Amino acid sequence: MSVNFSVEDHIATITLNRPERLNALDEDHYAALSAAWIEVRDNDDIRAAIITGAGEKAFCVGADLKSYNPATRGWADLWLTQRQSLLNRGLEVWKPVIAAVNGYCLGGGLTMMLATDLRFATPSATFGLSEVQRGLIAANGGTQRIARQLPHAIAMEMLLEGTAISAERAAHFGLINAVVSPAELMVTARAHAERIAANAPLAVQASKELATRSHDVDLSSGLRLEQTMARTLRHTRDAAEGRQAFVEKRRALFTGE
Repeated sequence: MSVNFSVEDHIATITLNRPERLNALDEDHYAALSAAWIEVRDNDDIRAAIITGAGEKAFCVGADLKSYNPATRGWADLWLTQRQSLLNRGLEVWKPVIAAVNGYCLGGGLTMMLATDLRFATPSATFGLSEVQRGLIAANGGTQRIARQLPHAIAMEMLLEGTAISAERAAHFGLINAVVSPAELMVTARAHAERIAANAPLAVQASKELATRSHDVDLSSGLRLEQTMARTLRHTRDAAEGRQAFVEKRRALFTGE
């Protein structure tokens, strides 16, 4: 399959498996990727997800321009906002997502990474939004998220020139968490996913949603939402388990209830 999906110990791994095309995505791959994100969202057994690309050359270079044909899509499709929805196209997935970037992370590959929560990359990774060089814009959140996650001047350099930055520069500006060796990439991503999956899933999802929505609301509204969510979580079985485990000095076993 071109998009591989597996779940182990509450962690989903999504692998874009088209290395001969630098893991570029056509319509079929976008549909399969959409199905994978929906499974992450809806499967209660999944507490965290890792997205990566097969091979050593690329994480994902975005849309496969050789098969991309915008003329085949009708204008009415513009209003089908939930059709084959993606993580970076507005699908709300409150479970944490970790990107393991091995090589080129360009165009739609970068806009997808911008919608993840933790990111790790190999030294050879490069990050770019070259859409303006093809008469396009960095859609699926590219123009929206890059300016929120990078200093203005750096974001504008990438958006308006279409130039790429190195893994070292991306780490310097906080676009990724760390640069690790190719051998350690998935090990590192998996270790972070395991730490997340060991925590109370409802609290983790609430924390991600509150932090994400904080960009869109004023502080007083955000604090009110936080207060409401905190009171709700206090009455869950996981909160009781967390308290009991603390008293008994043992590891808490959370069930997401």
